[in-house]
Amino acid sequence: MDERQAVAAFAALGQEHRLRIVRQLVTAGPDGMAAGLLAEAVGVSGTNLSFHLKELSHSGLVTSRREGRSIIYSAAYPDLSELIQFLMRDCCQGRPEVCAPAVAALSASCLPTGDTAHA
Repeated sequence: MDERQAVAAFAALGQEHRLRIVRQLVTAGPDGMAAGLLAEAVGVSGTNLSFHLKELSHSGLVTSRREGRSIIYSAAYPDLSELIQFLMRDCCQGRPEVCAPAVAALSASCLPTGDTAHA
């Protein structure tokens, strides 16, 4: 990810509803969510959701696919990963201990539900 792409991604995330949408899709996992359920979960109308999803899709943070009559939206995990890596690249002038808490928190966030090894 280059700086231009990172700026576009952060600009998209800089709006409350779009940030909420991405967080909801990250929580939903790779299966994603149908538009109607997503709108209900984040508390926006279908029209409003469509507007925000368009912006998030253009920034590369959300993908969509058709399943029957539904459109399923998912977090674009590779692009989100690249955004995090963009922030952490060359972290702290070669002092990994400074970034260790952030890396540990990310790792703990990805543990399966019910895993208490990190608690």
